[in-house]
Amino acid sequence: MSSPWIESLRSVALLVPDLAKAETFYTRTWNLEVAHRTDDTLYLRGTGSNTYLLALHRGGEVAQLRQVTLRARSRAALDAIHAAVLAAGGTVLAAPHELTRDPAGGIGLKFKDPHGRVFQVVHGDARRPEEAPVADRPIRLTHVVLNSHAVDETQAFLQQALGFRLADRTGIMAFMNCDSDHHTIAIGISDNDALNHIAFLMPDFESVMRGGGRMKDAGFPIQWGPGRHGPGNNLFNYFLDPFGVVIEYTAEVEQIDDSYASHGPEHWKWPPGRVDQWGISPPPGATLKEAQKRIFFAPNP
Repeated sequence: MSSPWIESLRSVALLVPDLAKAETFYTRTWNLEVAHRTDDTLYLRGTGSNTYLLALHRGGEVAQLRQVTLRARSRAALDAIHAAVLAAGGTVLAAPHELTRDPAGGIGLKFKDPHGRVFQVVHGDARRPEEAPVADRPIRLTHVVLNSHAVDETQAFLQQALGFRLADRTGIMAFMNCDSDHHTIAIGISDNDALNHIAFLMPDFESVMRGGGRMKDAGFPIQWGPGRHGPGNNLFNYFLDPFGVVIEYTAEVEQIDDSYASHGPEHWKWPPGRVDQWGISPPPGATLKEAQKRIFFAPNP
């Protein structure tokens, strides 16, 4: 299963209240590396080929989501997406143009969906040689989950504007696919349009677990996990960063193709008392659930 236009999730950009505090956390504790910096922005990378996977911009008193950046399969795909966004009811904020202020460069298109979510799609951005996996260090982003008060409308927009396909749908989430990862964007069925969480791909099971221990030692306890999800079959540990952003260490994400059979909520049900395949971890608590409703897209990205 794949989008004809979108190759992958490239990066996520956040506005944070304290850039120095963010750098300390995301480099020393979350284990990313600085790729580039300006006076007001910090770009962080993993061991994968993306120039950066997280952009942290100096913001106001509360954290906000600035944009989600996807990578197009070709330059022609950008033009196709441009037209498809308009046809699907989106608003183009910037037609395809040279990204001269972005350290990865390339050509970029920026737009809003009908509910205010901001996406950027890039092509021709610089890539770096991929490193061998490093224990406990994220490789890349694997997915971002965005809440929606109108999940059917959001799903339709992602399908029409970006060529995503529905991989699976549970009682709480629609999992959208664009490449071999089971899902790249998931839509949390909710009463709001906040950021649910950002997932960072780790090299293996041990890295997910050791990362949980490192976070706990640093004063950031596991909010949900360890466990193994149903849709996507991935391992997980969830945390809150210093600003209340929900972040996930994950590994072993299921790889799918056009032969994958999509399932609905009736298929994805657990026995009483379970919320994942293992049944070891308790359900996510109130702290995590509240955090998944607090980080919104900035109104003026």
